[in-house]
Amino acid sequence: MSQQKIADRLFTIRYKCDDKSHLTIKETETCLKCTTKDCNFFCPSDVYEWDKLQKITTVAYENCIECGTCRIACPSDNIEWVYPTGGYGITYKYG
Repeated sequence: MSQQKIADRLFTIRYKCDDKSHLTIKETETCLKCTTKDCNFFCPSDVYEWDKLQKITTVAYENCIECGTCRIACPSDNIEWVYPTGGYGITYKYG
């Protein structure tokens, strides 16, 4: 079996997007003080990105695969993660 890259595997999922994000940055000031910007690296689907011009962390919740990494990986515990509203969120094609 050939090895697939994570980006290839992300195309095998379906996401029904809600109008409201299930991911929230608790305190924007905490992101300003953060020197490592870990959330830009630990998320396997690139949900978080530091915007240097606006000096905020953008959240592309539409990309979320609901793995829960952000709940535990932010060293400042600055990300609020809840399951999407019923009927919304991710559906895996396999498994």
